[in-house]
Amino acid sequence: MRARYGVPLSIAAAGAAGVAYAAGFEVRSFRLRRVTVPILPRGMRDLRVLQVSDIHMVRGQRKKSRWLQSLAGLRPDFVVNTGDNLSDPEAVPEVLDALGPLMEFPGVYVFGSNDYYGPKLRNPARYLFEKAQGKHGLNGNAPAVQALHNPWQPMRDAFDAAGWTNLSNTRGRLKLDRYELAFTGLDDPHIKRDRYEQVAGGPEADADVSIGVVHAPYLRVLDSFTADGYPLVLAGHTHGGQLVVPFYGALVTNCDLDTDRVKGLSTHRSAGHTSYLHVSAGCGTNRYTPVRFACPPEATLLTLTARAA
Repeated sequence: MRARYGVPLSIAAAGAAGVAYAAGFEVRSFRLRRVTVPILPRGMRDLRVLQVSDIHMVRGQRKKSRWLQSLAGLRPDFVVNTGDNLSDPEAVPEVLDALGPLMEFPGVYVFGSNDYYGPKLRNPARYLFEKAQGKHGLNGNAPAVQALHNPWQPMRDAFDAAGWTNLSNTRGRLKLDRYELAFTGLDDPHIKRDRYEQVAGGPEADADVSIGVVHAPYLRVLDSFTADGYPLVLAGHTHGGQLVVPFYGALVTNCDLDTDRVKGLSTHRSAGHTSYLHVSAGCGTNRYTPVRFACPPEATLLTLTARAA
């Protein structure tokens, strides 16, 4: 049997079921990814790092809030927040409530474009067109006009008051037990706020380990971190592709990173150096496209271990 306009009813039903699953179940099916990264000096104890990213909080998302609060039970050594906490200018109190238990732990953070600017309704197919044209965010597109500004300053102030270190185009340190951890962070490359020249120079010689942190994993940023010798770079932004084709993979990354590295742990090479790269698929979506398919929302517990040699 066929529908009125020639679309088989079975295909229409399958499509409707897929949308219902993506919007009604998977987008709230929160997961914890566990990854081991061998980057520490020999003899140093393992470190447990919780990375949260792309929360895109909207008022009333109580299940997401409760899940984020529950992550404190993992007792990480420190937390890394790789940005895009907001998708609603009135959701700052809910972000802070959701992250409150995690802010009891040492932490560092960078912001993403959706911390600064509110989302806009746009055709999701534009991501495919922009990929084909090599355009992503403000990297190749015209500057945004009439953008909605989010109240990011109170969120920044709360993170700072909790002792989290702001890494926007700067360096920071955490001291855990007798260990010194150094971080180098950038503001969001997706909207051209990154200033690597301000933090260039590579890992700090007197730190036990140095880590690069950025929201969007643009190749220019990964090349710079890797060429400077950072053993690990943490990023988010991609949503893991958000809508993934089973047995094929993600269609887009919303930046110039290849789709093979759209989420999870991989490596990056530049100037004769190799770094580990971890890209979080994040735990939220733009409020205007609240669906995920074959790409559940996530946070990641990374266990940093000693290098083999």
